[in-house]
Formats: sequence, structure tokens, C-alpha cells
Amino acid sequence: MKPDGQDGQDGQDVRDGQDVRDGQGMTADAPDPLYERLTAYAGRPAATAGTGKDPVNLPMIRHWCEAMGDTSPAYQGPDAVAPPTMLQAWTMGGLAGHPRGTGRSAAYDELLGLLDGAGYTSVVATDCEQEYLRPLRPGDRITFDAVIEAVSRRKTTKLGTGYFVTTRMDVRADGEPAGTHRFRILKYRPAQRNPEQRNPKQPRTAKAKHEAPLRPRPVINRDNAGFWAGVAEHRLLIQRCTGCAALRFPWLPGCNACAGQEWDTVEASGEGTVFSHVVMHHPSFPAFDPSGEGGPYAVALIELAEGVRIVGNVVGVPYDKVRIGLPVRLEFLRTDPDLELPVFRASEGG
Repeated sequence: MKPDGQDGQDGQDVRDGQDVRDGQGMTADAPDPLYERLTAYAGRPAATAGTGKDPVNLPMIRHWCEAMGDTSPAYQGPDAVAPPTMLQAWTMGGLAGHPRGTGRSAAYDELLGLLDGAGYTSVVATDCEQEYLRPLRPGDRITFDAVIEAVSRRKTTKLGTGYFVTTRMDVRADGEPAGTHRFRILKYRPAQRNPEQRNPKQPRTAKAKHEAPLRPRPVINRDNAGFWAGVAEHRLLIQRCTGCAALRFPWLPGCNACAGQEWDTVEASGEGTVFSHVVMHHPSFPAFDPSGEGGPYAVALIELAEGVRIVGNVVGVPYDKVRIGLPVRLEFLRTDPDLELPVFRASEGG
């Protein structure tokens, strides 16, 4: 988890102590009596006496693995264990929530209510961090408690000004420590919209047409930096496990099939077909629409000839002509001077 005052994993610019107004005339470095009230909640319970609604079980493990495309034999058969990243799943209350008197604490509700009352009514999850202490096996009974670990000083991001709240959940299996789940949210007051910003339904001025909107920047980290290095060279690289030769995408630190940690890469041929797709109507996002008017536009899941799948834009055909099974070919599109992305052009006659 990154320290407060740095860019979060959501790609939002977080600036501390700068003269940045939050849309209400307040600056990020102004005196902040609310912060003193918020910090009093650090160390107080966020959840108490939590109990997993179900013991660890094979059906949930199977559903998770099918959704994730994880075929590791470690998660199958009579000696199966649960994927470590399911840690939080066993603590969730579902649509009905946890029984009264368990789960989220009154102190955590008070903290969120204090932020709501001060105008910080919007929320976005920014990042999480997990530590695994022992495998979870079918039949394990899950219990947990959580603590409000920290509340940041007021931060100003592109979304608006607010406070990061970090909680730490300690998970136990049959009374033994099993793992830790840290979770961070940003409670914020949305930034005021620039009055000069155009309504998507209004005609575009010559200046607005000239100033093309930018796409969000990809989050590049140590696990996927090699993929983006390949994109810079106009190569779409797929990870290949050197232990079992299984291909995987997106890039991961280990193999889903055999749990091997060693890998190399193969370059995709560029051929593929549309496996699935959606048409985005709302919210309007001009950067993703070739016309610059905000949509609708198609987002497709492309099945490459090598068998792995990647999400991308389909170009060369109107959004309403994209269909399942449509043949496509890899291209690289420079969306602005600082960003180039893999896209897929519909094949002629497809």
C-alpha cells in the first residue's frame, strides 16, 4: 500500500500541502479542525465479532476459479485449498449483510457519518493489501475483526478533496490467524465542474475540437511493466510459464496452472476474434469515442489466436456492427503524444 500523499492505484493525482482549492474555497493546506476529530477514531474497531456466513467450501472455490480462469490443481480435489486471494470473500455478508451486533461497528459508522456531515459524501475504493499466514481449507470456520488503522490528512485529488480511511481486517480460521486484509477508501467532496466544460449534448466549439480529451493513464507496476515495454515496441507480449508452458494474460507474478514463478514471453500473432462485447452509452467519455462526442462506443473482449483474451477497442467498424465472432487484427493506436495502446481492427469482409 502506498503512503499517503502519493498517487493511489486508481491513478488519481494526490497532492498534499499544495494551494489547491477543493471547489468550496478551501485549500489543501488550510487549518483542518475536522482532521483532529477524525484521527480520534484511529485504533477503534471497524468490525467486531465477524463470522463468515459459510465455512470455506469447494463450490465457492470452484466458482471463483472459473471466474478467474485459474486452473491450478492446488484448488481441486480432496486436498484442495482456497486461492489465497479469496481471503476477503469468506468474510463478506452478501446482500443481507451480517447478523445484528456483528460486522461493521458503531465507531466506523460514526466516522463515515462525520465525513458525510462535513460534505465528504462521495466514496471510491483506492487500493487494498493482503498478507497470507496459512492456507484456507474446506471446512475452516472463518471469524474476523477489523480496526480503523488510519485517517489521512485532507488530500486533493482529481476527483475532489477528502480523506483516505484505511481499515485492517484480521482473519482467523478455526481460531488461528489466517491473514490480514487492508482496505483503503477515499471519502471526498467532488470537485466543482469548470463552468467552461461543455455539455456533451451541446455543439463543440472550434477550440474544444482542437483540444482532444485524454484517455486515463494505465497503471504500470513491476508485474506488468514488461507488457507495456512490449507495447512501446509494437509487440503484444503474452506470458508463458517455463514450467508447464501455459500461456496467461493479463500478466501475473505466478502461473495459474502450476503455481510456477518462472516465465518468459511469446509475441502474439495479432489475429483474434470478438469473444464478447458491450456498448457504452453512459457515462459520456469522449476520449474513447472516435467522433469525440462521447459515445456510444464498443468495448470488446478479444480472444487471441493463442487462446488468451484481452479487453480492447474495436476500430474500423461502427459500434453497432461489432458482433461476437468478428475477426480482428492487432494494431497500435497513438491516442495522444504520451500514450499508445493496442487496439483491434475489424477484418475486411468479417
